[in-house]
Amino acid sequence: MPKQKTKRAATKRLKMSATGKFLQSRAGKGHLNCSKSRKRKRNLRGMKVMSAGDAAKAKTMLATYRR
Repeated sequence: MPKQKTKRAATKRLKMSATGKFLQSRAGKGHLNCSKSRKRKRNLRGMKVMSAGDAAKAKTMLATYRR
């Protein structure tokens, strides 16, 4: 049985918190930012906790990866 490999794209986009929750960066801040308000762009900063369904998929992608 071959070893399970970590998806390298997932390691660049996702983080695991100290309590074991998965964090992801928020979408919608890559381009066309001049038409968005300051408040909207400010609220897109930082990471957010991933939903339960997506976290289950992320767990399989990051099975061998520990941070």
